[in-house]
Amino acid sequence: RVLVVESGGGSVQAGGSLKLSCVASGDTDTELCMGWIRQAPGQEREGVAAIDSDGSTSYADSVKGRFTISKDNAKNTLYLEMNNLKPEDTAMYYCAANPRSGVVGIFGGTCLRKPGTTDNWGQGTQVTVSS
Repeated sequence: RVLVVESGGGSVQAGGSLKLSCVASGDTDTELCMGWIRQAPGQEREGVAAIDSDGSTSYADSVKGRFTISKDNAKNTLYLEMNNLKPEDTAMYYCAANPRSGVVGIFGGTCLRKPGTTDNWGQGTQVTVSS
């Protein structure tokens, strides 16, 4: 299993930027589909961005054009650059690591996992955007 730890959250004004990081450890040689998932209290969780093992990316419509997901394989680190933040972006952001063997593809900011696969998220980092 891959252990992931998020950092980089904080409080910003609308229109501001943050860059989240997710450091992976453990079975990092496994090909992974990785993504960022967010959840606000009382709201459904939302996959916002995903990057597949081949480097292809996918974004939720709500963040497309504002967020960029990337990875540095040498550093075992996943990033989410968030620009032009909006109050509705306020949420806990989680990094997810999914073995590629348990993924069928990416769509809408999400690694599409096969049935029976296990959630593998980090502890989360809070992003708060004020108006």
